[in-house]
Amino acid sequence: MGTIAPTVVVVDNSPTVKKLFQRSIKDLGVELKIFDSAAESWDYLENNQPDLLFLSIILPDKNGLSLLRDLRKLDLHQNTSVIMVSSKDYAQDKLDADELGVVDFIAKPMPIQVITDAVIKYTLKSESE
Repeated sequence: MGTIAPTVVVVDNSPTVKKLFQRSIKDLGVELKIFDSAAESWDYLENNQPDLLFLSIILPDKNGLSLLRDLRKLDLHQNTSVIMVSSKDYAQDKLDADELGVVDFIAKPMPIQVITDAVIKYTLKSESE
């Protein structure tokens, strides 16, 4: 029983989105950390690599893509699995996200099942990789 629960980090300041994440992963045995802003998440992310990072493009203090660009400069986050979340379906955002190596791009509003499936797909896959 020495397995460590996967960590999922969400950077999004929407109360609705936070509730959605809490509800969608409550039965998955995953540790969930939610931050309201890029600045708030930075202190944690600078020293910790989550198994999966959900990043909203629109944040109160900084564009989520800019935050990801900064994270990718850190050795710790060169291969972090990141899913961008956005209420806007801009082709340019998707291109930028792809260039930054995101594993997925989810449009808001997000159904609970989409979140659950993504968390399972990217954190609970075989640990032997």
